[in-house]
Amino acid sequence: MTTTTRYLVLTTLRWLPVGFTIPISILLPVSRGLSLSEVGLAFAAQGLLVLCLELPTGGLSDSWGRRPVLLLGSAFGIAASTMLVVADSFPTFVLVWALQGVFRALDSGPLEAWYVDATLAANPDAALEKGLSSGGAALSIAVASGALISGALVALDPPDGLNPLTLPAVIALGLVIVSTIGVATLMTEQRPRDTRLGVRDSIRAVPAIVRQGVGLLRGNRVLLALVSVELFWGFGMVSFENLTSVRLAELTDGPNAAAALMGPVTSGAWVTSALGAATIVLLSGRIGVASAAIILRLLQAGAVVAMGLVGGPAGLVVAFLAAYCVHGASNPLHMTLLHREVTGEHRSTVISVNSMAAMPASALGVIVLTALADRSSIAVSIVVGGVVLALAAPLYLPARRREQHLQLASQLDTTDVSTSEAQARKP
Repeated sequence: MTTTTRYLVLTTLRWLPVGFTIPISILLPVSRGLSLSEVGLAFAAQGLLVLCLELPTGGLSDSWGRRPVLLLGSAFGIAASTMLVVADSFPTFVLVWALQGVFRALDSGPLEAWYVDATLAANPDAALEKGLSSGGAALSIAVASGALISGALVALDPPDGLNPLTLPAVIALGLVIVSTIGVATLMTEQRPRDTRLGVRDSIRAVPAIVRQGVGLLRGNRVLLALVSVELFWGFGMVSFENLTSVRLAELTDGPNAAAALMGPVTSGAWVTSALGAATIVLLSGRIGVASAAIILRLLQAGAVVAMGLVGGPAGLVVAFLAAYCVHGASNPLHMTLLHREVTGEHRSTVISVNSMAAMPASALGVIVLTALADRSSIAVSIVVGGVVLALAAPLYLPARRREQHLQLASQLDTTDVSTSEAQARKP
C-alpha cells in the first residue's frame, strides 16, 4: 500500500465519525435535558483546550513523533466518544467536549505532517498538492457520508430502549476505535536514531521546538504572509458557516423551513467541497499553486458576496455551494505552500501556528458580523465577510514570487544539463 493510499484511508477513518456526530451534536444534549446556553458552555470547553494545547501538542509531534501523538490523541477520542454515549448532565457533557478538545489538539497536524515527510523523503520534488487535494476530497466525502447516514439512522426506528439520537453516537464510537486501529497498523514512521526522544525528553523539548517554530515566522516573509491569510480566512468564514441558515430563514418561510433545507444543503456543501479539492490540481498544475490560491480566494469572496446580494433561496444555495467548493479547493493549495517553507523538524508546530491564527479571527468574526447584522442586516454582514475574504488574496503574492523564482531556477538548471550533455556528445 502506497503512502498516499494509507494517508487517504486514515483521513477517511478519522473524519467519518465526525460526520456521524455533526447532526446530533446539539440535539443529543438538548434531548437529555441541557439548555442551549449550557450546550454552548460545554462546547466552549473544547475550544478553550484546543487553543491552549494546539502549539504544545504540535511541538510534541515534532519531538516525539507523529504516530505516538496520534495514538495518544486517539485514546482521548475514544474516551470522548464513550462519554458522549452515556453523558446525561451538564458536567458530563463538559467532560465530553473537554476530552474532545484534547483529542482535537493532539490530532491537529500529525497525520498530514507524516504524509508530507514520507512523501518528500521518497521524492524531494513530489507535487504535494496532488496528495493533499485527494486528502481534502476524502475528508469532505467522509463527513458528508457520515452526516447522511446519521440522519437516516435517526429517522429509522432504533433497537428497543435506544434513543434515536444515541445510535449515531454509538456507531461513531466504533468508528473511532477502527480509526485508532488504522493508525496503529497503517502508519509507519521512520525517524533517524539521533532524533528519537523518549516521552520525558520529548516533553522537555516542546518549549524549545515551539519557540523555534514560531521564530520561523520572523525570518520568513513568505511563511508569515501565509499564516496571516488565516486571519482573514477565519474571520470571513463566519459569513458562510454561521450566517447562511439565518439568511435562508429570511428568504424562506422562517426558521423551520430553513432548518429543513439546511440538512441536505450542508451535505451537498461537503460533496462540492470534495469536488473542489479533487479537481483543483488541474488548475494549479497549469498556472502554479500560488496563482491558483489567489484566484480561489477572490472567487470565494465573490461567492460569499453573492450570498448577501441574491434575492431568493435558490440563488443563496447555489452561492453557498460555490463558496464551499472553493473552500475545499483552497485548503490543499494553502497547505502545500505552507509545507514548502518548513522542514520536518518543525512541520507540526507550524501547522499548529497556522491553525491557531484562524481561531481568534473566527471568534472576532462571530462577534463583529453578528453585531453588524443586528445593526443593519444579515445581507450586509455577509457581504462584509466576503470583502474580508478577498483581502487575503494579496498575501499569497510573496509565495507566488518564491514559486516563480524556483521554477525559473529549475528551468535554468535543466537548460544547463541539456547543454552539457550536447557538448559531451560532440566528437
